[in-house]
Amino acid sequence: MPKNGNPDSGSANPFQPSSPPDASGQEPVPPAASHFWRTFALLVGPLFAATVGLALYFAGHSADVAWTAGVICLCAVWWIFEPIPIPATSLIPLAVFPVAGVLDSKQVGSAYGDKLVLLMMGGFMISTAMQRSGAHRRLALNMVTLFGGRGGGRRLVFGFMAASAFLSMWISNTATALMLLPIVAAVVEKSTDRRLHVCLLLGIAYAASIGGTATPIGTPPNLLFFDNYVKAGGEEPTFAQWMKWTLPIVLTMLPLTAWWLTRDLKKQSDLQLPEVGKWRTEEIRALVVFAVTALLWVTRKEPFGGWSEWLGIPGANDASVGLLAVVAMHLIPNGKGEMLMTWESASKIPWGVLILYGGGIAIALAFRESGLSETIASSLTGLSAVPVIVMIAGICLAVTFLTEVTSNTATATLLLPILGATALAADMDPKLIMIPATISCSFAFMLPVATPTNAIVFSSDKITIKEMAREGFALNLIGAVVVTLLCYWLLS
Repeated sequence: MPKNGNPDSGSANPFQPSSPPDASGQEPVPPAASHFWRTFALLVGPLFAATVGLALYFAGHSADVAWTAGVICLCAVWWIFEPIPIPATSLIPLAVFPVAGVLDSKQVGSAYGDKLVLLMMGGFMISTAMQRSGAHRRLALNMVTLFGGRGGGRRLVFGFMAASAFLSMWISNTATALMLLPIVAAVVEKSTDRRLHVCLLLGIAYAASIGGTATPIGTPPNLLFFDNYVKAGGEEPTFAQWMKWTLPIVLTMLPLTAWWLTRDLKKQSDLQLPEVGKWRTEEIRALVVFAVTALLWVTRKEPFGGWSEWLGIPGANDASVGLLAVVAMHLIPNGKGEMLMTWESASKIPWGVLILYGGGIAIALAFRESGLSETIASSLTGLSAVPVIVMIAGICLAVTFLTEVTSNTATATLLLPILGATALAADMDPKLIMIPATISCSFAFMLPVATPTNAIVFSSDKITIKEMAREGFALNLIGAVVVTLLCYWLLS
């Protein structure tokens, strides 16, 4: 995700992250603290993969199943411990599956050039253009004011959280947190209430993670669900359908999180928000393009068949809309002698995340083509006796705490194909357990390495791991309950 900070901030940022997250979405771990485990994983990963693959082969399964399982095990170990960068590990399926005959080169190539990968790429570029224009900062400050943020205290925290959640629906969670950090610093500069500092920092981090689940482009695991759900036999959801499923969760979880964080916050006198000044030409034009793009995404299939049916272009997809918006931003002047977007800024998107995403699609395809999904499904037939709500709750808790120590995108990549096979074995609609797992990948609030937003606010040196873990543990449990109950109610 974009590493660049707030381009509009001219002053020094006292909350500037000392080590921003890398392209995998994880905060880099100091080499001295991780050297042993990285070396251990580098050696054990291939041995573990070979052992699993050979065990399956000699147990009577096909060579394709053995190769697929081995590649998945190797990727899992290396994604978790990162002996090499996560995007580099994600190239293993691209290299191995054609050599082993699990997939041919066209299948692997189509995975890495899938329309969902292109949609994510377009979303990243639009996010970059919004940051370049400064429109995102104006939106954030206006939303803070709208929610009564000038009143200080709880209203201030909730105002920042609402702004963070809304922006994260459309631009990357990382970019949102990086942009809001200097604004928070300016607001609390004259406050001596440390608890207010902690609430604001954790609030923008947690709200960004929560808000990112509301739209398909909000965070990479969401689009991984789309691909895996189709491969599990479901019909591809529309942009609007995803929001119908997830917005109730966001609208429930956001105030609960704000209430928990501010439960012991003292009343605060008015604090001064930074002035945004008059609208600038580039802000208006970038916001218009963004608004039109969002409208086209939401109305492509709905209502009454959407504009793709009205115009007789059923082949149109969300990736087409996003990429045309990128082209438009390269054509529209920003009023200062340049275009709204330059290729120099567009090329700085996190290509590593796209490689990881493509690797996930290739793995999901190999699951089905090799027969591994049927093998897993046949071994899980007994799960049909487990009540659905119990299964959802168990998945939410397991994924939430697993994501505390792994990349959320890598977690979704590994688990969603397995959950699709599990749902088929239990004779249920795959989305009943795949959507809760996808959302739970983002609902990890305890540790700095859990999400990029957690890492950013922790690296400000204004909050301790103990404080984050204490607040986050309760929110992990609250999130699991909210996701379980609402998904069971909305999806059953």
